[in-house]
Parts: sequence; C-alpha cells; structure tokens
Amino acid sequence: MFVRIVKMSFHKEKVPVFLEHFDTIKEIIRYYPGNQFLELYQDKEDPSVFFTYSYWAAESDLENYRHSEAFREIWSFVKTLFKDKPEAWSVDKLVTLP
Repeated sequence: MFVRIVKMSFHKEKVPVFLEHFDTIKEIIRYYPGNQFLELYQDKEDPSVFFTYSYWAAESDLENYRHSEAFREIWSFVKTLFKDKPEAWSVDKLVTLP
C-alpha cells in the first residue's frame, strides 16, 4: 500500500464549485478498484488550497485509475478551476500509531 497526496490551489470564487463537484465524485474515486481510503483536507491558512490523501493497494491501481475514463472526466473539469498547477506525491507509510 502507498499514499497519494495531491495539492490543489483553486481560484477563490471556484472553491464552492470544486466542493460541490467533489461531493458528486468522491465515491467514484474512493471505490475505484485498489483505492482503500480517501480524504479531502482544506488548508487553514489559505482556504483555496486543498489536499487529497488516498491509499492505494498498488501503484498499478493508481495508474489504472489515472488512465480511466472516470479520471479523464473528473480531471478535465477540476483542472478548469485551478489557480496554480497541482502538485502530487506518492509516498510509503512508514509508521502508524494507534
């Protein structure tokens, strides 16, 4: 399993549009084969900055999602709302404390 972190910066006036859209697509992402977890975070300092954290069983699962029709449809809309280029990291979780 690995974690995918995506940072997205939106035009301030587009934030409500993004949140409404995310509400309609969150389950598509979360229940895509190989996805084990999905959360959305909003920056406390800049409310136009968001992060998604998702856990994937294997890198191939994320790649399958990224090449899917679902991703193309989701991303083609979301990218029209961006203020800055998104950033993404794939990381391995090393420690989990209960």
